[in-house]
Amino acid sequence: MSENAPAGLLGAGQIRELAGRLGVRPTKHWGQNFVIDANTVRRIVRLADVTPDDVVVEIGPGLGSLTLALLPQVARVVAVEIDTTLAAALPGTVAALAPAYSDRLDVVALDAMTVHTLPDPQPTALVANLPYNISVPVVLSFLEAFPTLRRLLVMVQLEVAERLVAPPGNKTYGIPSLKAAWYADVKLAGTVSRTVFWPAPNVDSGLVALNRREPPQTPASRQEVFACVDAAFAQRRKTLRAALAGWAGSAANAEAALREAGVDPRTRGEQLDIHAFAAIAAARSTLVGA
Repeated sequence: MSENAPAGLLGAGQIRELAGRLGVRPTKHWGQNFVIDANTVRRIVRLADVTPDDVVVEIGPGLGSLTLALLPQVARVVAVEIDTTLAAALPGTVAALAPAYSDRLDVVALDAMTVHTLPDPQPTALVANLPYNISVPVVLSFLEAFPTLRRLLVMVQLEVAERLVAPPGNKTYGIPSLKAAWYADVKLAGTVSRTVFWPAPNVDSGLVALNRREPPQTPASRQEVFACVDAAFAQRRKTLRAALAGWAGSAANAEAALREAGVDPRTRGEQLDIHAFAAIAAARSTLVGA
């Protein structure tokens, strides 16, 4: 792998030099693994399918590898960075390496888990290399908070990627798969070797593409549907009649809701898609109100 990158991008040598100058050492606490390969960030931008009209929110820009690849391709990048040293340094890095695009960058120095509003114009796409420990909560939080987001392309630990894209019946199918499917069509867009990071993690990564679509048509609220999903997977081996007993008030109530939704009470949660859970939550609401 080349130590240097094409003009306007960061290579491995430049990233280590920049980190040294800033006194930055990647921390496990914030899940910091910096991408040191320019070809990888260009691939991410290509797969993200962003356009010159897009306002992109990037979570955890770090030293700016992906930011620099995004800026020439989009209208604006809003970079959300928890590390105050990195947040303060990013505009200077962009000014030095891509001065023509400096005015397209906004930096928000906050924990992404606490961000529920962003400055206008509102984001239309999310592109990020996400720390594995917050990847699913951040994706779900931003999909909920920013309905303007139409497309997301996130790089996450491969195991997390497989959970997000798993279909019903798959051994990795579960709560992340279902909650992501509430908002979007989700697919695996590719894999990324651990060797393109500094420091190199112990696992490979996956690229997950999410394209927003309308949620399932149901009189139940998203919160009600998600509570049903959570209950169904609290004890994976139980039938839904048993697993949903607490959520429904009793096993008999759970069975009634399942039958009303057209679901066999002996079914297990991993066999159902998000539309089925939406139907179960709606049936429970109807029965409770009856």
